[in-house]
Amino acid sequence: METTHRLEWTLLATPLMVFLLVCLGFPAIVNLIYSVSDISFETLRNPEISGFGNFVAVLTDSGFWRANWFSLRFGLLTAILECLIGLGLAVFLAPLFKDRSWPIAILMLPLMVAPALMGLMYRLVLHEFAGPVPHYLWAWFGNSPAFLGPNSAFWTLAVVETLQWTPFAFLLFHMAYQAIPEELREAASIDGVMGLARFWRIELPLMLPTLAAALLIRFIDGFRVFDNVYVLTGSGAGGSTTSLSIYIYEAFFKQAAIGKAVAASVILFAASFAVLYGLNRLARRRRR
Repeated sequence: METTHRLEWTLLATPLMVFLLVCLGFPAIVNLIYSVSDISFETLRNPEISGFGNFVAVLTDSGFWRANWFSLRFGLLTAILECLIGLGLAVFLAPLFKDRSWPIAILMLPLMVAPALMGLMYRLVLHEFAGPVPHYLWAWFGNSPAFLGPNSAFWTLAVVETLQWTPFAFLLFHMAYQAIPEELREAASIDGVMGLARFWRIELPLMLPTLAAALLIRFIDGFRVFDNVYVLTGSGAGGSTTSLSIYIYEAFFKQAAIGKAVAASVILFAASFAVLYGLNRLARRRRR
């Protein structure tokens, strides 16, 4: 019987494994070769192996570490803000959503807009000379910050990212909140546990797995941000808004340093894999 199950599993898993090897394995091998090669657009088909010079160039480049620091701050800040706001909306507006589903559709609208288009929209709205927001701030208060300037660009980008992706976190928390059995809330009410006490002691612990998943997903997405940053500010003044994705893009397309760009992406992949593997091991230990 066990042999039959193994055979069935093998037959079912083989197409998926072949697909992954073709679609992911081949590009990964090519990237590994490029990362240790002296390569240009003219020699893409015939790379010349040159050792680990590209990795040394990346790891000794201060711009690489600045891009990492920007991406880390950006990913953490936006993930925390999105989850806090999304959780608050899911919990405090739950009575409104109980009998009406149309407000949820309205809250989901930012997700329907492509990030690049969202960035373009805010670039027009916040433009220092032509944007309506700076215009009315000047008219009403006699002053307006340079939203896309070097001192404010990071916070502007974080707000734009949060406004677009908070609905995603809200949707996860809304489903998790609705999935809590009503019997638990009724039992808590009988015991006199109401309001915030019920949320902290009963509802939030049940939503913690969803909260952890939402934080991880949004951090990963924020860390690798490209669209909004590229459209709104690019690399920014002095590289102040260079995310890791933009660093790799500029190394590849603007500097034609293909080996360096691929080496940076390999380092990013290895670091991400190590973090995810560690989190998976930690989660397994906690379940035991």
